Amino acid sequence: MSETTTRCPWCGEDPLYVKYHDEEWGHPVTDDRTLFEFLTLESAQAGLAWITILRKRESYRRAFLNFDYEAVTRMTTEDEERLRYDDGIVKNRLKIHAAITNARHFKEIVEEFGSFYNYIIGFFPNRQRIINDVPTMDSVPASSPISDAISKDMKRRGFKFFGRTICYAFLQATGFIDDHLNTCHCKGNL
Repeated sequence: MSETTTRCPWCGEDPLYVKYHDEEWGHPVTDDRTLFEFLTLESAQAGLAWITILRKRESYRRAFLNFDYEAVTRMTTEDEERLRYDDGIVKNRLKIHAAITNARHFKEIVEEFGSFYNYIIGFFPNRQRIINDVPTMDSVPASSPISDAISKDMKRRGFKFFGRTICYAFLQATGFIDDHLNTCHCKGNL
């Protein structure tokens, strides 16, 4: 992209953040492995800056078996304990446990709905993604009735670290909701 490319200002100038903004954030994801990756990373991000998680992403990929949710469901308490000493990831015991627990519930949803994508898109009117009118960063919401409903249902199903704000961030990251600024070169082009 050229020097004059207009982007959402949240990505700043950090090359990793810019690449993530331009090549991933808001791009529609239908693949369950990738959806599990984002679910795991967004849950790990709770209370931290997203750039922190992006910088640890490869370590998360290694620690959580390339985000193969079926393989993660077989991780044991010994695996959890080992990961608590892994400097490449956030070593929060509850977040590590949540990733494994969430894999089990993720698999249950895949078995029930055919895919995690089918489950999530079922919350959207006419099963269509939403492209929001976003004139300024201040107009980007932290949650929505859809993220609230998904989060509530996932909590009922036993998911951890997936409240309404994290759920909304997940929906933005995976392209179910396009919250790129109206002036951003990515807006509506995904």
